[in-house]
Amino acid sequence: MARTSTYLHFSHRKAEEAFTFYKSVFGTEFIGPIVRFGDIPYLEGQPKMSDEIRDLIMNVTLPITGGHLLMGNDTPESMGVVNQGNNMDICIDPDTRAEANRIFAALSEGGNAEAPLQDFGDDYFGTVADKFGTQWMMYCTAKS
Repeated sequence: MARTSTYLHFSHRKAEEAFTFYKSVFGTEFIGPIVRFGDIPYLEGQPKMSDEIRDLIMNVTLPITGGHLLMGNDTPESMGVVNQGNNMDICIDPDTRAEANRIFAALSEGGNAEAPLQDFGDDYFGTVADKFGTQWMMYCTAKS
């Protein structure tokens, strides 16, 4: 079965904090364990991993709404600079406007509701950057 997921890369060891927050917002559980860089088996000839990198999250997966998977990791500095959240939006279309309001309010806590939820033609629309800088777009097509 084909599926779409969104992968978020975090700097400064924020992946676990962010995914714990998203887990509380959506009321779902992680799929499988949180995998850390130190969980990877050592391969002959591979450079030794520093203790600083061993505890970073290599992969975490969380189902959110509509069968969508939110995935993420911590990005070690050696892999480049992360410009968090400004290069994408995660678009959520809940089943009801009440659920849109609940999710939007939770994501707004400590963040910035850039465009508050409001009627937009026949739909309900708003955007928010959460407290981790991730951009969210709420586009609810439900009429009530």
